[in-house]
Amino acid sequence: MPHIYLFLAAAIALAVTPGPGMFYVVGRTWAAGKGDGLASSFGTMLGGFVHVAACVIGVSALVMASATAFSALKIVGGLYLIYLGIQTFRVASREEMAMPDEGRAGWMRAFRQGVVVEATNPKTAAFFLAFIPQFIRVEAGHVALQFLVLGVISVLLNTGADLLAVMGAAKLHERFLHRPSLFRRLRQGSGILMASLGVGLLAARRG
Repeated sequence: MPHIYLFLAAAIALAVTPGPGMFYVVGRTWAAGKGDGLASSFGTMLGGFVHVAACVIGVSALVMASATAFSALKIVGGLYLIYLGIQTFRVASREEMAMPDEGRAGWMRAFRQGVVVEATNPKTAAFFLAFIPQFIRVEAGHVALQFLVLGVISVLLNTGADLLAVMGAAKLHERFLHRPSLFRRLRQGSGILMASLGVGLLAARRG
């Protein structure tokens, strides 16, 4: 099973390479703390599973083949990220620097937003459709099951890398809490980062 080891090596390399998903959860961590970052990571994980399931049943293939469907998904996801970025920037610009402790309600909102952000990202669909089929052995049969297993492994590896990034970003977040002016800039920067990701998503082109 050398192709499995090759897949794991490639998937791990891609997981630890900073991308839009990692930048998003780091931005959420800088904007609202470790709890939001962790919740966002698990949300993007579920959004990734949505893409894996869609690929297995062929929905993503149809989306990538349809200019209208791709554009609609791209616009929804991009505008949502831009909205989150603007809201984060606005909150960061207020005089009150301490983040409200919203507990479970805040984390659930961050989780839901993470799901939406990832599930509406057509680049994720394109990634799975381009990457995973290279490691599927048609002669082994059960192609859908192979795709599902490899897709789940890929999502879990990505989530693991995101969680490590969140933990690192949380350390910076805690330091800047005691430096109001830098903390404000950090949170404003996270808002700009999320909005920029949204703009990038809107500018995505179909392959």
